[in-house]
Amino acid sequence: MIQDVKIINLKKIPDERGGIFHMLKETDEHFTKFGEIYFSVCYPGIIKGWHEHTKQTQNYCVIDGMMKLVLFDNRPKSPTYKKLQEIYMGDLRYLLVQIPPYVVNGYKCIGEKKCIVANCSDLSHEPNEMIRHDPIKNKLINYSWEVVHK
Repeated sequence: MIQDVKIINLKKIPDERGGIFHMLKETDEHFTKFGEIYFSVCYPGIIKGWHEHTKQTQNYCVIDGMMKLVLFDNRPKSPTYKKLQEIYMGDLRYLLVQIPPYVVNGYKCIGEKKCIVANCSDLSHEPNEMIRHDPIKNKLINYSWEVVHK
C-alpha cells in the first residue's frame, strides 16, 4: 500500500429495474471537496498514463469494464517513496481509489471490452497542473505493462 492512497469498497444495489452504483458523497469521511467529474473511455489493451498531479486529488471508479491501475509514489518525504502499487478494479471489484497529489498513476484496460472510468477530482482541470510521463519509456518508473502469465 502506498501511504495516503485510499481504497474504498463500493456498493452496487440491483433491483428488477436495473441498479444503482454508489461512488462518492459529501458525507463520506474520505470526501474532501468537489472540483469536477469526468468519464474516460479506454479500449482493451490501451494504457493511459503516466499522470502526476501537483494539486489535485483523484477519485477513480470504474463504472464498466476492468482496468489495472498502477500507482507510483513520487513524494520524497513519504515512507512509501518510489513504491509501486497495482489495483485491479471494475466489474469484478467495484472500488473507489483516492489518489493524492504526486502519486503518479496510469492504467490499462484489461479484458475484452472497453472500460469507462469516472474521476471525481477535488479541483477543476488546470492545463499546467499535471505532469505527463511516457507510459513505456521513462526514467522515473521502471514498470512493464505486459501480462504476467502465472
